[in-house]
Amino acid sequence: MTARLSVGRATWLITAILLAVWAPPAGAGEDAAGNATRGIAPCLATLNSYLVAAADNNAELRAAFDEWRAAQQTAPQASSLPDPRLTYGYYIQPVETRTGPQRQRFGLSQGFPWFGTLSAKEREAVLKADARRARFESLRLKVFRDVKDAYYEYAYLAQAIGVTEENIELTRYLEEVVTARYKANLTPYSEVIKLQVSLGKLEDRLASLKDLRSPVAARLNAAMNRPVTQPVPLPEEIPVMTTSMTDKELLQGILEKNPALDEYRALAKASEARREAAELNYYPGFAVGVETILQDSARDGDPINNGENPLVATLSVNLPIWQEPRDAAVRQAELDKSAWRQRMISAGDSLSRSMQLALYGYRDAGRRMELYHDALLPKAEQGLGATLEAFQAGEASALDLVDAERSLLEFELAYLRALADQAQRMAEMEAILGEEIPCDVHGAALDTSRTSGRDRSVRPKDKP
Repeated sequence: MTARLSVGRATWLITAILLAVWAPPAGAGEDAAGNATRGIAPCLATLNSYLVAAADNNAELRAAFDEWRAAQQTAPQASSLPDPRLTYGYYIQPVETRTGPQRQRFGLSQGFPWFGTLSAKEREAVLKADARRARFESLRLKVFRDVKDAYYEYAYLAQAIGVTEENIELTRYLEEVVTARYKANLTPYSEVIKLQVSLGKLEDRLASLKDLRSPVAARLNAAMNRPVTQPVPLPEEIPVMTTSMTDKELLQGILEKNPALDEYRALAKASEARREAAELNYYPGFAVGVETILQDSARDGDPINNGENPLVATLSVNLPIWQEPRDAAVRQAELDKSAWRQRMISAGDSLSRSMQLALYGYRDAGRRMELYHDALLPKAEQGLGATLEAFQAGEASALDLVDAERSLLEFELAYLRALADQAQRMAEMEAILGEEIPCDVHGAALDTSRTSGRDRSVRPKDKP
């Protein structure tokens, strides 16, 4: 392994882009892409630029982001006191008093809920906003997983096309060898036909793989929310990823880092805060205020405080006598809290099962990679070379050559499939865990010095 993967750094950078600006200027987008790929293995630089594009283009992700930002605006509303109340009264029939007739009345009052009610409501709003953020993070992980999965499949297709082309070149070379032996009356014409039939099958397989490029590229474009017909260059490599994290660390990390669980956890806490606010609603709210009455001077005489406007301090208290709706609000909050906790437990179990299955797929792909790369592929190449030498010595048939060449092709494609499967399982594990998994990574493709028809070691020095 040649380079320490820093996709996690890129992921946080992409998130920062989403949180800071959804529509950056042209220069900012280029800088974001540059920072996202700096220090990352070359085979992942293109992938990370695709992740940036997906984060910027996905309408559903933008909507989730806006929903989170909208939820953040609830806390200032929940923690605010009600507006002060201004009252005005006009005496249609003036009230005659000793100090003069009363004409108008003004009042100003401010209501207050019971102590702690506003802070409980604010805490509920903040926790609900946290849940919205966690939902946004869950969707971001899903979008990134879809992009990675499609990209790795596209990378496999690119390598499969290349390997098939090289095997076609090899088969054409073998056909030349058999044809030369036929012309020298060393082998029957049926041997030539067998090689030509094998060549036709390979060409048909290549045509099928090339035809598959458009739908696979469309899938990758769709994951990035781009037009499905937009050209996508074929990746040059399939990344090989290995992580030092243990199964226990990955499974434990789900409970701590998965945003879906964070969402349910935040909603359960929000329900607890709502229950506290509902319980405080059993206590009375109150309002304090001040009133003044405008009055004229007395009609007769000059009494004390003649014509002065009286000032009155007021206090009002609402009486929480209706208990049934308050009881229902408390029960509702408690049931909501229990429901969110049960959802969190169920989701945690489901995620753990999914992680176990993804780990199996990851390990199985690694085992197959080692098997084909270290054992079967070298043996298949040696077998093809030995079969060709035996054929030239008249000890093997063209059918033996076809079988040896077919085995080599199948092993090469199986090795590439294992590479893509490992990368796809890693993407799935990251989505389940809730963050990028630290990996050692390098690009991997079949060694062209061994698989190119021009340079294969199976070529003899001289054709007969």
